[in-house]
Amino acid sequence: MATIVIVGAGLGGMPMAFEMRELARKTDRIVMISDKDYFHFVPSNPWVAVDWRQPEDIKIPLAGVLAKRNVELIVDTVTRVDPDGHKVILADDSSVEYDHLILATGPRLAFDEVEGLGPDGGFTQSICHVDHADKARNRWQSFVENPGPVVVGAVQGASCFGPAYEYAFVMDRDLRQRKVRDKVPMTFVTPEPYIGHLGLGGVGDSKSMLESELRQHHINWICNARVEKIEDGLMHVVEVDDEGNEKKRHELPFDYSMMLPAFTGIEAVRGIEGLVNPRGFIIIDEHQRNPTYPDIWGIGVAVAIAPPGKTPLAVGVPKTGFMIESMVTATAHNIRAVLDDKEPESEATWNAVCLADMGDTGIAFVAIPQIPPRNVNWMKKGKWVHYGKIAFEKYFMHKVRAGSSDPIYERYVMKTLGIDKLKHH
Repeated sequence: MATIVIVGAGLGGMPMAFEMRELARKTDRIVMISDKDYFHFVPSNPWVAVDWRQPEDIKIPLAGVLAKRNVELIVDTVTRVDPDGHKVILADDSSVEYDHLILATGPRLAFDEVEGLGPDGGFTQSICHVDHADKARNRWQSFVENPGPVVVGAVQGASCFGPAYEYAFVMDRDLRQRKVRDKVPMTFVTPEPYIGHLGLGGVGDSKSMLESELRQHHINWICNARVEKIEDGLMHVVEVDDEGNEKKRHELPFDYSMMLPAFTGIEAVRGIEGLVNPRGFIIIDEHQRNPTYPDIWGIGVAVAIAPPGKTPLAVGVPKTGFMIESMVTATAHNIRAVLDDKEPESEATWNAVCLADMGDTGIAFVAIPQIPPRNVNWMKKGKWVHYGKIAFEKYFMHKVRAGSSDPIYERYVMKTLGIDKLKHH
């Protein structure tokens, strides 16, 4: 019997538990450790933040779902990973030993790297977690009663730009519905070298398409933007040139702001030589396995991925839902291979497939592989994307409640976009 511990119950951790239970031997013990007693559907956070969803609409209690699949649940915070002792240490100083450890933790949100950033002690909102989105929703409800300037985007070092664009357009749509859009100057601030870079070097015609959309929605933008500090109602931004040198300074007043932070690895793994890179992300090989500690595996936002090229400011690489799913499937198959005394062979595709909502329309993009040069480099706009994402929210939540081990993203996206052969491992 082997004990397989999964840390994190998000978009990677939940499918990981279901697929691992499906592929593991009946005698193997599967343990999920989560610092929350619920799963929440992160892609819906922009809707929560403008009061189009309630927080409870996108949350599922973990206990019942995992019990149905014979997965043990521990609700606690992992304070330290002990790779030499093959155990994780919890907040109450107890420990859980493992034969295989899967780190699906997501990131640490590095609000502390910019003065005044973030919803806890800072002056900006966040949509990275449902709790943050709920705070943003409360602030939004006050803001629309007395609207003014909005600053939205991401700070230097961020690696998840899609939600920032989504939220800008969702806010625009909500303000138009309320008949107060004319009272809200909006500025999109991003460290990307150009609009539509997305941390991927662009996808299809993302640059011109997103620039056009921002113009049509009367949203100004600043690229190559380093947020220096944020005060109450005022953001200090330094725009740099292609060499990273200061080009222009901006002082942007705001009555409402949502800025995505940079990500790092979680504190529980920071500084463990051979396990993580300097930013705390899990080092993995082509099989999702850490080379130094082969009983540790990484999936999702927690893993280290090199950017596609040098940019004037730090721009990370996003991990989209389909890409995470492919990591999950490869990891589950590889752990089963090791349990059977075989060498791991499965590799994740790391393709990028995304449905990005824009309030009343949307953009779908497919990048195969995620990093250029690509075999498929495709992007389309249409109302069908908006409705497709709404349907996908319901589909994904249904699958999680059912404890499904099906490849959720693959089946839905292939059906919706009419694409086949997205998986090759």
